Amino acid sequence: MTAAQLAEELGLTPVTVHYHLNVLQRQGLVDAHLERRGVGRPRLVFFLREEALSQFPQGYHRLAARLLSELKARLPEEEIHRLFIAMAQEIAIEHGERVRARPTLEEKLEALVALLGEEGFLARWEQMGNELRLHQYSCPYNYVVHHHPEVCDLDRTLIALTLEADVERSSCILSGDLCCTFIIKPASSKVTLEPEGGPR
Repeated sequence: MTAAQLAEELGLTPVTVHYHLNVLQRQGLVDAHLERRGVGRPRLVFFLREEALSQFPQGYHRLAARLLSELKARLPEEEIHRLFIAMAQEIAIEHGERVRARPTLEEKLEALVALLGEEGFLARWEQMGNELRLHQYSCPYNYVVHHHPEVCDLDRTLIALTLEADVERSSCILSGDLCCTFIIKPASSKVTLEPEGGPR
């Protein structure tokens, strides 16, 4: 729409609409292009950028839950587990190099927290005695996990592969805990990829 069309639609003055459009353009949410319509001056037409579309309500979580339900109806449990392992491996390969390049496990955890933040997790790590613990206070898969708890294994597997460490989950939001907590230990040998049997 043009600024004039927006002003009419919203019941605002053109000056007010231009102010808000300028703010949205600075935020990278709105852009504009000149539209020529035969005779007369071209007009400036505003449109939403892809970054703005993510601000609207999304139904991805419901679609993902339905897809998982369909997969579970068609595939054996072992095959579903192998799919989650493959997904974790792909994410670890795609994003994990900047974590694995860090020299110490503590520095790797710091980089992993930043990576998890990009994936939508609110996370932090701490050292308690000889133990390193990673806490996740939010889960971007919350809706899906409530319908398919086995998705929780994806997190543990991804953390283990990225840190190249042994990882054990000691608490889970799905079980009523305040956060998901993972105990991190240097890998004893090969990182285990076996399922833990769901949230505890």
